[in-house]
Amino acid sequence: MRPMSASASHFALYDPFARMQFGLPNCFLCGAPLDPAVDTIPVFADWLLERYQLAERPIQMLDQSTSTFAETRIPCCPTCRTQHVEPLEAQVAAHTAASPEGLRELDSQTLFLWLGKMFYGIFVNELEREKAPLIKPRYPLSENRALFTRFRSFFQVLQALRVPMRYDDFTPGSMFLLNVATGPDDPAFAYDDDLATMVFSIRLGNVAVVSCLLDNAILLDVMRRVYDDARPRPLHPVQLAEFKARVYYGAYLLNAVPEYFPRPVQPGDEELVMDTFLDDITGVVFNPWQNSGYVQALEDLWRPWNIGIADILRNPAEPLSYLYDAEGQPRTLTQFPEA
Repeated sequence: MRPMSASASHFALYDPFARMQFGLPNCFLCGAPLDPAVDTIPVFADWLLERYQLAERPIQMLDQSTSTFAETRIPCCPTCRTQHVEPLEAQVAAHTAASPEGLRELDSQTLFLWLGKMFYGIFVNELEREKAPLIKPRYPLSENRALFTRFRSFFQVLQALRVPMRYDDFTPGSMFLLNVATGPDDPAFAYDDDLATMVFSIRLGNVAVVSCLLDNAILLDVMRRVYDDARPRPLHPVQLAEFKARVYYGAYLLNAVPEYFPRPVQPGDEELVMDTFLDDITGVVFNPWQNSGYVQALEDLWRPWNIGIADILRNPAEPLSYLYDAEGQPRTLTQFPEA
């Protein structure tokens, strides 16, 4: 957790969902009015744009329009920018300056806030695009009540970026850090997201972080064996894609929505303590696993390697895996296709 000064803190949480107030002219983090001409920051920090030469790289939005990394921005007031966002980004930049392995040195809250700031920024940009879409999405985000419920909960714990906050005996998300054996043709930076399932992944060089940002680390528990098997060795990118498919589909099956509640602030408190419980109205944390759904996620993520349904379902009872061999043992894959 980042050290905080009690004299600089206040504990009021901002709720942009109360008035559906996400874009200009209000700060994304505190809601303060700002100057739209100057008070914006890139969703992906300047140090990322410079280090990985991302500024002009295109990003395709859900309405099929195209932006660039440099153009993908969120409103941020000078106070939040200088006192909260920039210190966070400077910390991550410094830890990864020598190597992306420095991501492993970050504490879980710092890593969560760094990922969460980018993920929320993408969400805000998608909502802004929906106001005048190039092609109207079949299922607009702005009409998805369940999605807004998830993001409202998520934004409460993301406020730890601004408000001194301690998560009491929980981590809001599952975060998996993996080594990747990248090849000469693989880009040095990659990311993808799925707003509906609160999943975000990013790769800096040979280190990937795959996360579900609203599950109270349930997926981390459920996938402990797969994660422990994957961590000791560098994964081939096709194996990383399979790992991501498991996270994406697991997040899709998650049937419990965490809710968060701040404890009453007492005189002398220097941080806001957040409690949580899972809104599990059915008594079932996960919906039933169905190979057909998992295979669809796997096919989507394996598309760069031209691995289709016929290959994946050669044995319908056991979809194709490059993480495990036929005996269920972890595989080491040095090239694809295999010789």
